[in-house]
Amino acid sequence: MRSPAYPPKPVPGDRIAVISPSSGLAGVLPLPYELGLKRLRAEFLLEPVEYSATRKMGSTPQERADDIHAAFADPSVKAVMATIGGDDQITVLPLLDRELIRANPKPFFGYSDNTNLLLFLRNLGIVGYHGACVMNEIGRPYALHPMTAESVRAALFTSGPYEFHPAESYRDTARDWADPATFSSEPQSEPARGWIWHRPERVVEGRSWGGSLEVLSWLLMTDREIERDPAGYEGSVLFLETDEEMPRAEQVFRILRNMGERGLLARFPALMMGRAKAWSFQQPNEAEGKRRYADEQRASVLRALAAYAPDTMAVFDVDFGHTDPQLVIPYGGVVRVDGPARRITVTY
Repeated sequence: MRSPAYPPKPVPGDRIAVISPSSGLAGVLPLPYELGLKRLRAEFLLEPVEYSATRKMGSTPQERADDIHAAFADPSVKAVMATIGGDDQITVLPLLDRELIRANPKPFFGYSDNTNLLLFLRNLGIVGYHGACVMNEIGRPYALHPMTAESVRAALFTSGPYEFHPAESYRDTARDWADPATFSSEPQSEPARGWIWHRPERVVEGRSWGGSLEVLSWLLMTDREIERDPAGYEGSVLFLETDEEMPRAEQVFRILRNMGERGLLARFPALMMGRAKAWSFQQPNEAEGKRRYADEQRASVLRALAAYAPDTMAVFDVDFGHTDPQLVIPYGGVVRVDGPARRITVTY
């Protein structure tokens, strides 16, 4: 595996590609999307550039691959950001021109199903950024979350260490994106309990690997973008998160168990777990149900670590992935997890 390098950063006034490598939901729910574009211009001083499939629901994998190629090949575009996630970006990967993208490295922002493209870039030697989709974070109702905005701005425009801090409160619920009233008031939040540490006796610094647990399981099943020799991940920092489909604790354990059987899990001396998404429109849990879901997921992760990676340090409820606020993780970039000091620092 190549040692990933950080691509050049944009500056205010530059053009940023806005693409839909997974779902074209921007064309169906324009309110958060248009708000996200407005904020890219007004708050980040970047000029969004759209492509043929950006707002197209049901676009083909080839159409989405063409947009990715166009975004990376255009010398006037200095960064790339996904509109949202989805569930079939894995079908785009075989169509991508590795040499074209390798020759034109750019910061790419996205998460969830965009784990596919982030891992693809990592394997090309390009650091990507896990977080900050246009519709979810940039188009957040009412206003950008200050913690999210600070992290995104640092990842977009600066280089060097950036320390994470646990959020004092967070939002897990959502409102209807088709209703204009959703965007007229600050979303409701609830108190956060802080990070939860397991075996915090060491300091681990390494290149990050991971993303959406479900998407990684698909990549492992298809054997796409996965190192054949697990030793290629030795010393890396694993980071994982789950989404609004809310996999059962037993499903989480089984995915991690299979990673353990493959010889992967023990290669990572540190694991960061994103705050578990514990509410959805299909499963609108109350406070007790959310706590129970998160506790059961944490227990399943610890069960897998006990069986396959008993020496791995873990920290839970870190603010990345499907949560608000959201901190951006440099995918393939340097992450330092300091157990004794209870500190997490990433390098943008």
